[in-house]
Amino acid sequence: MNNATRTLRQALTIARRDFIATVFTPIFLLFLFAPVIMGSFGAVGGMGAASVADGRADKARIVAIVPDAAARTIAEADTRLRAVFRRDEEAPPALVTLRPAGDPAAQARAAFSAKDYDASAVLYGPLERPQVLYGPRGRRAADYLGLLAADTLAAGRLDGALPRVTAVQTAMAGSAAAGDNRRQSASFAVFGVFLLNLFLASQVVGTMAEERNNKVIEVLAAAVPLESVFLGKLLGMFGVAILFVCFWGTIIAQLGMLLPPQVASALAIQAAVGMPAFVALFVTYFTMAYLLLGSAFLVVGAQASTPREIQMLALPISILQMGMLALALAGTARPDSWLAVLAQMFPLSSPFAMAGRAATSPTLWPHVAAIAWQLLWVTIFITLGARLFRRGVLQSGSARPFWKRGRRADIPN
Repeated sequence: MNNATRTLRQALTIARRDFIATVFTPIFLLFLFAPVIMGSFGAVGGMGAASVADGRADKARIVAIVPDAAARTIAEADTRLRAVFRRDEEAPPALVTLRPAGDPAAQARAAFSAKDYDASAVLYGPLERPQVLYGPRGRRAADYLGLLAADTLAAGRLDGALPRVTAVQTAMAGSAAAGDNRRQSASFAVFGVFLLNLFLASQVVGTMAEERNNKVIEVLAAAVPLESVFLGKLLGMFGVAILFVCFWGTIIAQLGMLLPPQVASALAIQAAVGMPAFVALFVTYFTMAYLLLGSAFLVVGAQASTPREIQMLALPISILQMGMLALALAGTARPDSWLAVLAQMFPLSSPFAMAGRAATSPTLWPHVAAIAWQLLWVTIFITLGARLFRRGVLQSGSARPFWKRGRRADIPN
């Protein structure tokens, strides 16, 4: 048995140990359902914010100060114009008509202090030259009141006999709609690879630091080479990540079948390379990004001995990943720019950017070149990470971290 085969077998043994020790524990259920827990907190906060917003929206009104003769006409015009807005679109607030009393300008200003409603915009004056006052967030409502004035004026001059036009509408699945859906799918791919890696790869830090503190890592180091320990731990946590992705991927795929057809079509992923190739490329780029980021976090866990030191070392990596996400998203938004080429060539952002490219470009050969390029950097990261891992593990216990150690003073004979 040569050295490479022996190293691989030892690494797989460590990987199996870490996988079983992580999955077959009650804590893993909390980790597996962490998205539900975080989503529940987000939903509760969103419901609270939505209830406050709905409470304010229920009292919001647009006000038209018009004579009695025009009140009915403007109400009918408001009904016609509101038919254009769909349920998922934000329509202007409900209309309130007031009879002019005294100074219309003073009455319009006083409407913003009314206790029964919150005025977003107020119209007064002759309909030929209406005056519209609006609040901080009432510019759109003010534009709508201008349209109401024009429609009301036209209906008044035609004695209410406005022509009724019924247009024949035909939906077209044009290239523009497909392009928008592909750009949306590209953003989903970039965010998906990023969030999965940031959430899953960071779990390696705590596991490594815990085993370093309770001396388990020293027992492993006495049995097998540290390079095998490093690779085995990386593969073991990668197996946990694959289990996590498969579990939630299956659930999301089944939930998509329960959505209404219109909602499902709007949320459906459209990839230029085709769905089978897109899924394969997504998994491949997730693997590359995980190996790059996981090796970095594994080195951090080996170098740090306390939670505070873990935070100090892991924070720069997380900030760097956020920068790579911004670079990949910028490149996805402008696929033909030099920024996209930079995002696809830079090793840390390449998996994100290429996952987005799979949704917008049908060409496959750049993915072959990108995977080979990323494999090279994965090899470099794992090799350098194993060396730093050895240095960090062999200095475990009460030894000072490498960033705190100074040059040893020469001891006189």
